[in-house]
Amino acid sequence: MSTLTRRGAVRAALASVAGAGLAASAPAATGSAPATAAAGASSRPPSFGVGREGQRKADLGNGTYRNPIVPGDRPDPTLLKDGSDYYLTFSSFTSYPGVVIWHSTDLVNWTPITAALKQPIGAVWAMDLVKHDGRYFIYIPAMQENGSKIYVIHADNIRGPWSDPVDLHLGDCIDPGHAVGEDGKRYLFVNGVRRIRLSDDGLSTIGQLEPAYTPWQYPKDWVVEMFAPEGPKIFRRGEWFYLIAAVGGTSGPPTSHMVTLARSRSIHGPWEDSPHNPIVRTQSADEPWWSRGHASVVEGPAGDWWMVYHGYENGMRTLGRQTLLEPVEWTKDGWLKARGGTLARPLPKPRGGRPSPAGFDLSDDFSTDRMGVQWTLFAPDAKDGERVSRRDRSLVLKAKGTSLADCSPLTCLVGDRSYEASVEMEIPGDAHGGLALFYDGRGFAGIGANAQEMLTYNYSQEIGWMRHKLPATTGPRVLHLRLTNRENVVTFHTSPDGKDWTQHPWQMEVSGFHHNVFGGFLSLKLALFSAGQGEVRFRRFRYRGLPA
Repeated sequence: MSTLTRRGAVRAALASVAGAGLAASAPAATGSAPATAAAGASSRPPSFGVGREGQRKADLGNGTYRNPIVPGDRPDPTLLKDGSDYYLTFSSFTSYPGVVIWHSTDLVNWTPITAALKQPIGAVWAMDLVKHDGRYFIYIPAMQENGSKIYVIHADNIRGPWSDPVDLHLGDCIDPGHAVGEDGKRYLFVNGVRRIRLSDDGLSTIGQLEPAYTPWQYPKDWVVEMFAPEGPKIFRRGEWFYLIAAVGGTSGPPTSHMVTLARSRSIHGPWEDSPHNPIVRTQSADEPWWSRGHASVVEGPAGDWWMVYHGYENGMRTLGRQTLLEPVEWTKDGWLKARGGTLARPLPKPRGGRPSPAGFDLSDDFSTDRMGVQWTLFAPDAKDGERVSRRDRSLVLKAKGTSLADCSPLTCLVGDRSYEASVEMEIPGDAHGGLALFYDGRGFAGIGANAQEMLTYNYSQEIGWMRHKLPATTGPRVLHLRLTNRENVVTFHTSPDGKDWTQHPWQMEVSGFHHNVFGGFLSLKLALFSAGQGEVRFRRFRYRGLPA
């Protein structure tokens, strides 16, 4: 069983630790609305700002913003305030290169600055990015064939260089949250919610895991995926420690995931649940954002407070869990309350932030010898990085496996509801390659070619009866490919020269990928792939967002 196949089952088992038996003590129902709308229901998509390459952006240019602040599959956000700067990173599920860190000065406009993890360690899950005594740390859970491990990397500068991963020898745990107690000692909280001491340098553990908090339990009649207490994040304000956590499961019914809050005067407890729990939850499948949860809380540039978390965009689960920003306020008795409602409308931007750039180009002419942060190898093994090189303004991808399903394609995460991508492909030998939308080895749609014929892929197979011969050529096969995705309806075009395009006869609707693949965590990503023997060369990758 592959690492990614294991993910859904392992998350359910790990996240339920310390949650067994709590349902009996659930409070009375509070009128939660069930998930009533069809899974694909969606009203006319709202207007967004237009950024680089036509990509949508949150900043509307009039002092307001519309979620998501970082479009595309960027779940489990961990947010660090460092002076007047803010840094974000997210679960990536692939780890070469991985752990991309984003920067902002206004909490709305974000730009990636570096990929902190330089070697594969497994499928990277929800992390915690912190600064302690002038040094930056990222605590990273990684799913491997034999279960989960938690690593830590560190750096003296947020932009790197970052250290090699240090194994904390902490297995069967996910979702680490770093905290410093009133005595200055360091702790790591994990799913459950459990806790273990850290050494003073933060690079090893002391003692054993122990229960830290009995997670808040929702009413029995709420429509959720599972209990799954996870994502603990701890911060201190005044005399109180606050513990933000998630329950409800992250990929089930739209009303599943939620944000909860507890507080204590000591890192050791006892913890008191907020009377306002859950402080964030999707109440109905008619809302624009589903399964909102896994939050981090931060002070804004002008001293007000904000929360980031993830959610699915109604009708666009194929984009994965996207990062959302919501204003929060402190009550007189010291609790947080969310102020953004359903996030259906634009919200005022945080006050006091300096202007900040947003986004980055996904297009790539492969002219440098560095991997752009838009690219990751899907589920790589330790040597997969050696498959990728750049020379003569080409990306050279050595072949692996027998088909798109098992070749560890090079993927590019996108955040637009509609978009177009194209690439020039050269096949000098016996490999076959192409351009695809890739979910995992069981879900994809794409077209490609070998030296003799065109190939078509759908879900977990190559469509044999869609093969057709290509005209003979005296040199390496060169073919231009174009993919257009308009809100999950995909068309392909091919061209011998990049000028005269022919529409491929096979069109696809891809919204079902999320529901047909067990686990339901990932998004559809653009992918360049190379399988068989030899290598495939790609040139002039072009991307542009399309208007609604």
